[in-house]
Amino acid sequence: MDSYDLIVLGMGGVGSAALYHAARRGVRVLGLDRFPAGHDRGSSHGETRIIRQAYFEHPDYVPLLLRAYELWRELELRAGRQLYFEVGLLQVGPPDACVVPGVLRSAHDYRLEVEPLTSQEAMRRFPMFQIPAEHTAVFERRAGYLHVEECVRSHLAAARQSGADQIFDATIQGWEPRNSEFVVHTSRGSFQARHLIVSAGPWAGTLLRALAERLQVLRKHLHWFEPADRRYHWENGCPTFLFESDRGVFYGFPQIGAGGVKVAEHSGGVCTLDPLNDPRHLDPLDRQRVQQFVAEAMPGVTLRALRHAVCFYTMSPDAHFIVDRDAEHPRVVYAAGLSGHGFKFAPVLGQALTEMTLDGGTALPVAFLATRDSAASHARGSENA
Repeated sequence: MDSYDLIVLGMGGVGSAALYHAARRGVRVLGLDRFPAGHDRGSSHGETRIIRQAYFEHPDYVPLLLRAYELWRELELRAGRQLYFEVGLLQVGPPDACVVPGVLRSAHDYRLEVEPLTSQEAMRRFPMFQIPAEHTAVFERRAGYLHVEECVRSHLAAARQSGADQIFDATIQGWEPRNSEFVVHTSRGSFQARHLIVSAGPWAGTLLRALAERLQVLRKHLHWFEPADRRYHWENGCPTFLFESDRGVFYGFPQIGAGGVKVAEHSGGVCTLDPLNDPRHLDPLDRQRVQQFVAEAMPGVTLRALRHAVCFYTMSPDAHFIVDRDAEHPRVVYAAGLSGHGFKFAPVLGQALTEMTLDGGTALPVAFLATRDSAASHARGSENA
């Protein structure tokens, strides 16, 4: 049986980053995943993810984001390719709701650069959008999007270059403590290690008994629509965007290359009990809701659908991440329940998990995400995005 210092279970967004951070420390590390690199069966796919600093969910995330920005830049240099595109982010909503006040709070607490705008000011600045008169907006210049699959592949390539072993198409059947090690059983054989990192996305609850009843997996739909003109192309100044209304929270991306405008609903979602065998079919009601948003907010985008995809949100009870140790086995650490807003944090969570594993703790401010601190973290709000 092959033996390692550390095994990472799941090599998606966070797992690929953890594998890289561990490998660059010089430890013998193995990554395991059921699917190929950059696959479309979990949460880390769909071409793009928004990245932002003025975090409306809670200001406590901001220090992690500032470190994540540094790490994404480091990965770009290592990979020799651009992964982060700073096109800005326009966020819109009622002045007394969650999004705009939350952005302004985080910006105030950490002196981040944002521009508050009235609806009229926002439409003059960004004429590709239609905004209700009673809504307000805020623009964050240092926001934009990440190329999600390329980020995962770049972390994996950097991990391999640093000496990590990787095995794909390996179904993880479970793990167990054995003497001073942990044995991980897979369809490709068994492996042992002194430490485990679990970053299994929708399958975290099957590998971590303590989380089995806490996590819920939601099926989420992504839609691409054909724009009628070039004003929605990122090169013509169209930013990423997030709109909050009484009908839900919708977000999207400018046209990139010859593709359409990607739009999705962040709120809502349908629970799936089996993400492995989920049919991932188009939901006509979901598309109808998104098309209604597009018709109202983006008059230059047609309702002609070009593409559809499905990803999964693994939800925690309060929509905040869960980053902690297994209570029974302290040498098992995990990140779970990223609740649809975690990808932008992938490199900093990978660093935190590695330090928690190899050093016994981390100076990164992740303590508010621990399960044992649930009363405090739950009190910080349940907004997600």
